[in-house]
Amino acid sequence: MKKIALVGSTGSIGRQVINVVQRYPSRFKPVALIANSSTQVFAQQINGIKPQYAALTDMQAAKSMGGVPSGVTFLSGEDGALKALEECGADVIVVACGGFAGLIYSLKAAELNIPLALANKETLVCGGDLIMPKIGEIMPVDSEHSAIWQCLNFNRNADFARLVITASGGPFRGKQWNSLASVTPAEALNHPTWKMGAKITIDSATLLNKGYEVIEAHHLYNAPYEKIAAVIHPQSIVHSMVQFADGATLAQTSYPTMELPIQLALTYPERLDCGLKQLDFAKALTLDFQPLVRKDYPLFDLALSCGEEGGILPTALNAASEIAVNAFLQGKLRFTDIYTVADKVVQSTVNMRVESYPQLKQADARAREGALKIIEEV
Repeated sequence: MKKIALVGSTGSIGRQVINVVQRYPSRFKPVALIANSSTQVFAQQINGIKPQYAALTDMQAAKSMGGVPSGVTFLSGEDGALKALEECGADVIVVACGGFAGLIYSLKAAELNIPLALANKETLVCGGDLIMPKIGEIMPVDSEHSAIWQCLNFNRNADFARLVITASGGPFRGKQWNSLASVTPAEALNHPTWKMGAKITIDSATLLNKGYEVIEAHHLYNAPYEKIAAVIHPQSIVHSMVQFADGATLAQTSYPTMELPIQLALTYPERLDCGLKQLDFAKALTLDFQPLVRKDYPLFDLALSCGEEGGILPTALNAASEIAVNAFLQGKLRFTDIYTVADKVVQSTVNMRVESYPQLKQADARAREGALKIIEEV
């Protein structure tokens, strides 16, 4: 039985991780659940699962928690969450929380030499230079990176000629960026093929997330940026592809679901039923691919520019975009001004080589502060 520690248990990915482990209770045992502040959902989870450790990182939310089941050690704050990871004896740590906050838990997995199932983009976008030299085993959970991992036969060090990452194009595919100023949060959250959390759904609408995925691929597969391509694929059936020196291209295909890559990260190389309907190639099936032109997607272009430049710029971009997306969702910022805010923060950031987590945390805080000031002026 594989013991699982789950960071971000109440989020969209975290809830699906729980679905996976409960599908095969004889194979998986959740020994630690960690969340931020969703007390009601978290209470339901720990009462149903009864892990050895449970932690809420938000101190006020932790204080409002009622009693926990007998045998569950309840901790609070970031330090409490890290202690839970240290003491729970997990065989795998799943980092499924969103944002920069996930980086420290991925670094803890590396420090403890525990395999990391990674669904947190910011771990590699912001901290790739820090974590990759330290991490042992890492299993990508993003559907795109799981697809590449599968095409490489679960060998992140395998040779390849080119990685091809697919993007649905989001709800505004085919529209000019300058025509999207009046887009509402409801329109931007209406993703055509995926059901995800609000932040990543907006990032999918701007294609910022696809830029992040290129940066992730650079770190995960030691891939030069010139060997990574992104293409528009509206059906979201081909999750990514790998091209090889002999001209062959391997693709991983399935109907859109996160439970497949989540489950595979925990069971590979074994494949088990995850309740996903099989593609029926005996019926007509059309798969479209279109070029993704960087200049038509300014946030994608900005992410790639930051990735190629390296240093703390991806951290600054991530922090600014988190603040800008939140302001947009609250009706305080136009959709197109998400780029305006992020670009201004990046342009004002003095770049430097990544050397430590405290340095990145400081860069993150500085960029957030700068983004808030720019939003007041926009």
